[in-house]
Amino acid sequence: MKKILAMCMALALVLSFGSFAMGEAEPVNVAIVVAGGLGDRSFYDSANEGLQSLIADYGVNGTVIECKEDASMYTTQLINAAETNDFVVAVGWQFWDGLVEIVPELPDTRFIFVDNGLDGVGDNLMSITYAQNEGSFLVGYIAAKLSETGKIGAVGGMDNETINDFLVGYEAGAKYADEAVEVHTIFAGDFEDPAKGKENALALYSMGCDIVFQVAGKTGEGVFEAAVETGNYAIGVDSDQKYINPDVIICSMIKQVGLSIYDTVAAYIDNGEFRGGEIWVADMATGFIDVGYGEEDMVQQVPDDLKAEVAELKEKIIAGEIEVPSAL
Repeated sequence: MKKILAMCMALALVLSFGSFAMGEAEPVNVAIVVAGGLGDRSFYDSANEGLQSLIADYGVNGTVIECKEDASMYTTQLINAAETNDFVVAVGWQFWDGLVEIVPELPDTRFIFVDNGLDGVGDNLMSITYAQNEGSFLVGYIAAKLSETGKIGAVGGMDNETINDFLVGYEAGAKYADEAVEVHTIFAGDFEDPAKGKENALALYSMGCDIVFQVAGKTGEGVFEAAVETGNYAIGVDSDQKYINPDVIICSMIKQVGLSIYDTVAAYIDNGEFRGGEIWVADMATGFIDVGYGEEDMVQQVPDDLKAEVAELKEKIIAGEIEVPSAL
């Protein structure tokens, strides 16, 4: 019965894909399934911004499904999304096992795995990974240059490969600026707990760290609160988060999750292109990794001469003159 249902769904989706690709009016249906929840003002919200841009520019039918870090929902929600959508975008490493299970069963549903590289599963799955180590190198350099104590910190959401890729780059950039700088890290063990993020950041500030990089999603909002309370500084992640509190957020490591989703779906709508079976690395050279300083009218803790140094380092990374270490 399961095989028959899958075959029927596949036939319906083939017809749907074919008519739209030939320029008819039927819109593409896109579901974004996030492991956590919207409202983090970084990773998941960036993915949603990409979807909203697709809705505005291409008229796609867009849906967001939030799993709220409930592991029992990961595979189920992928299956639910595949029943009515042409594209299913799985945002978060947590979907690895579910994709391995269902992608071969639904060969005519196009899956996009965001933030992990999974291959050998099927030509209907494209993975997008990011060179977050490169951008983290730059913000680590900034942190070390601006630190008055010689100690900087980071709060990671989980102790996993992706988060460690940020942290490896962050420490490398800091050491590039000042070999003597101390870099301290605490893992919150959660991406949805601002109170835990605040507790971890307070611990780092009490150790003498005066700048803390948050790599923890919504948990990281607690880092910003701790920075305000202690009179210290913080660095945002994934989106340009300076607007949240320009007085304490000196810069952000930008990872263009939403733009990468937008470009992938738009390529299919425009010309039928889908890079199934591939792992695409969105990096600094392709414009998906950068440093953000907020709007020009916001208070700027990073002086222009340091921004110029960072711009030079960025070009050296792109040119291969600086090889940033990676945890991936």
